[in-house]
Amino acid sequence: MEIKELNGFWDNFKGLMFKKNINYAIRLKCNGIHTFFMRMPIDVVLTDKEGIIIDIIYNLKPWKIILPKKNVYYTYEFPINLINFKIGDKIS
Repeated sequence: MEIKELNGFWDNFKGLMFKKNINYAIRLKCNGIHTFFMRMPIDVVLTDKEGIIIDIIYNLKPWKIILPKKNVYYTYEFPINLINFKIGDKIS
């Protein structure tokens, strides 16, 4: 699956807001997200600086918040039901 890296405050802030159908993932350099104005749920993977998975949130619905988490450096947003990761895996 293609992973698009978003850089800059506004790109990160917008993320997947207002998207109807996505067939790609995004990587954000942040340790917390919101799903305001999103049209579908997503799966979220939180990693450290080296890409080691610290936490996974499946089926995160619109209008939710993931507060900043300690040691998280990257946040990945995926379409639901497409990931097969577990905590401790490395995303490269």
